[in-house]
Amino acid sequence: MTQANAPSYGVVEGWEQLPTGYAHRDVAGVAVDAEDRVFLICRGDHPIIIYDRKGNFLGSWGEGQFTLRTHGITVAPDGTLYCSDDGNHTVRRFTPQGKLLMTLGTMNTPSDTGYDGKNTATVARAGGPFNRPTNLAVSPRGDLYVSDGYGNCRVHLFSPTGELKRSWGVPGQGPGEFFLPHGIAVATDGRVFVCDRENDRIQIFSPDGEYLAEWTDTRRPTHLVFDGQGSAYVSELWWQPGQTSHRYGPAGEIRSGRVSVYDRDGRVLARWGGPDPVAAGSFAAPHGIGVDSHGDVYVSEVTWTFAGSRGHVPESCHTFQKFAAKS
Repeated sequence: MTQANAPSYGVVEGWEQLPTGYAHRDVAGVAVDAEDRVFLICRGDHPIIIYDRKGNFLGSWGEGQFTLRTHGITVAPDGTLYCSDDGNHTVRRFTPQGKLLMTLGTMNTPSDTGYDGKNTATVARAGGPFNRPTNLAVSPRGDLYVSDGYGNCRVHLFSPTGELKRSWGVPGQGPGEFFLPHGIAVATDGRVFVCDRENDRIQIFSPDGEYLAEWTDTRRPTHLVFDGQGSAYVSELWWQPGQTSHRYGPAGEIRSGRVSVYDRDGRVLARWGGPDPVAAGSFAAPHGIGVDSHGDVYVSEVTWTFAGSRGHVPESCHTFQKFAAKS
């Protein structure tokens, strides 16, 4: 349940001013920098699209540099961008203008986990970096944490220069075990939060990977970010009738995609997302999330991959939405 006097959010319709000739059926992730520029990572002809906070188009880059399985994007404290691509098994660091600075992982070389290339449930054992990595987070001390991923069951910790320091995680549902570590964030106190998507939980670890706690009032969490006050914003996929959750069992009805906001202790402050995935302010496939310095929330959706290609929503359904707190 949400708390009394909790904030509520409304969609800012017509915010994104996408140029003529541009399109994105999937927006895999979103990140906001210190200047409130909004960076989208898309699956299409223009992988990185940039806006100001009013939705004005500022530019794009990355054409020809990514597969059609771009996945996550993170802005580091120095303004550089980390972009995960689960199609080529790398996470790469770029300048805001698109110059490549560093590559984590070996291009097109997945680690050996027993994964069959399609079904995450076939991951039989933990492997090294990477097998379809999903996201990266930067700690206050500059260390890099990568959630890995569709074809693995681990979190990898790298030094700021890209040296692998340690990894943790095995397949499973117990503490420190993962079934698709999909999103990751680091709090200001150094705690590492991992969206353990198919286990319907967010696991919390010490900076060195010691299991601390978990939040279970969530479903299929895809990504998590913190605002300046320490509140956590989480994007959550929907469940369709017949799909089975390891925590909740078979879904007897549609459980809509949504966004949840939590305090530092995991109590829900706000939650939204209606039953109609096509409606403005509701969600078809929330996959990434960002927050700017004003507290506005940006939600990216892999609408085509998750819903449109399966006939659940029309191709015109939204793939990116901005929300502002209501006064």
